[in-house]
Amino acid sequence: MTDEQTPDPDLASRRLAAESLAENDPTGWFEKLYAAAGEGRAVVPWDRGGAHAMLTEWAETADPQGEGKRALVVGAGTGWDAELIADLGFDTIAFDISPSAVEAAREAHPATKVDYVVADLLNPPAEWQGAFDLVVEIYTVQALPIDLQPAATKQVTAQVRVGGTLVVIAAARDELDGKEIPDDQVEGPPWPLTRAAIDAFATGDVRLIDLDKQPSPTAPTNLRWRAEYLRD
Repeated sequence: MTDEQTPDPDLASRRLAAESLAENDPTGWFEKLYAAAGEGRAVVPWDRGGAHAMLTEWAETADPQGEGKRALVVGAGTGWDAELIADLGFDTIAFDISPSAVEAAREAHPATKVDYVVADLLNPPAEWQGAFDLVVEIYTVQALPIDLQPAATKQVTAQVRVGGTLVVIAAARDELDGKEIPDDQVEGPPWPLTRAAIDAFATGDVRLIDLDKQPSPTAPTNLRWRAEYLRD
């Protein structure tokens, strides 16, 4: 297949998302995309073949000590971020709503120490609540329609135990004339996060302790949030 014939992965994911939304199934497109990718009919646009550079940078700077601690990786996809967290010594659970993604992660990392499971962020297992010393969320909340993002954000935060850390990496909402583009003008997926959406992870006893906004490692004209939170 020539470059001209290669489908745009972003367009493919948006088409699948649109089909799922039309069927009132806003998360169903994840399985469709990963299943098609497993058959060579699609490319997962966020599968980088390695841990996210901004997560790697955070790990190098923060130097988290994972021995004897538990971590949860949200929307783990093919597992590269989860493998990094497990290599830091954390007892790591990584989940995705797509069974095909979980299967792909297990196949990509046959010697893994990560427990890859199928789960739904909007309805996670009750025993996970407040159970993790580290929760990592990269590009998952932004992959959900804007009206679902508050519920997803609440569930991400709920899994962090007292004294635990939350790391969120997400695309930042584009601006026009110095103002963030309104919700009704954003065509996703993804639906990048506003500053208010980033602040929404800090609720109750969870506080924002560090926030960076920097160019994407792969697309310098696109900005990315990296936020770190602590549950007191």
